[in-house]
Amino acid sequence: MLNPIKLSRKNFLSSLDTSCEEFLHILELAKNFKNKNLNIKLKEKVLGLIFDKSSTRTRVSFQVAMSRIGGTTVDLNPTTSQIGRGEPIRDTARVLSRYCDVLAIRTFKQTDLEEYAEWSSKPVINALTDLEHPCQALADFMTIKEEFLDFKNVILTFIGDGNNVANSLILCGALLGVEVRIACPKGYEPNDLVIKRAKKIYKDKNLLKISNDPITAVKGANVLYTDVWASMGEESQKEQKDKDFLGFTIDQNLVSNADKDAIILHCLPAYRSKEITNDVIESEKSRIFEQAENRMHVQQALLACLLS
Repeated sequence: MLNPIKLSRKNFLSSLDTSCEEFLHILELAKNFKNKNLNIKLKEKVLGLIFDKSSTRTRVSFQVAMSRIGGTTVDLNPTTSQIGRGEPIRDTARVLSRYCDVLAIRTFKQTDLEEYAEWSSKPVINALTDLEHPCQALADFMTIKEEFLDFKNVILTFIGDGNNVANSLILCGALLGVEVRIACPKGYEPNDLVIKRAKKIYKDKNLLKISNDPITAVKGANVLYTDVWASMGEESQKEQKDKDFLGFTIDQNLVSNADKDAIILHCLPAYRSKEITNDVIESEKSRIFEQAENRMHVQQALLACLLS
């Protein structure tokens, strides 16, 4: 029977906190959890959720994932705990380490997440920061693997803002050797440091392409992916972004330029008729809701590895 392996790093703060082999192991575990071929019970383990940003899928998928491996979850809402009153991270992290076995943190600054990890004696998981969304990327590549069986010759095109999701897709692409194309308006490219880190890992640096032309970017692509244009905390930029991103909507015209067997992904929530049209979301090419379900399975696998 397949069993979780202990990851080489204590924390999962970035998509690069696993090796390629560990990443694939998590996906294989997740597949077995999904197919009900694996039953692991880690009794009396407690997951602490610290969410400075609102959430539906991340919160629920972590709670259900922890429950399915026999553990419990403590939801630490900043509005009802001392976290929201400005208690230093180093104090919160050290106290929670004595109550919880693992922490999943959804916050704004990557540096805040890293500070939690520095002071916590227990594993810390990045449940989203402004820089990365590595748990989402695990689910994304699980969904791609379900469709194409492996990552050979897969071309993943992300259309939209060069945000945390795009950053994690780039890093995972480098780890797995997948061609990743990012198409965004000028000025909205992914993080420069992320691009540099990815290019150091890619054996073939030409597999990472950043452009401002969505039509060219989708030519021959097997996976078309998008996300909201204005992320949480960018509400004041929403009106300007709606103007700047004209022409970057995944619609039937854009889909017709991709590979005939291409699938559609979106990490949700979606603003239909903005970054993606309603008919594309509801089309037979869409794997968006399978992708959402896979959040639970990959997080179950990740928790099993971190707590084994």
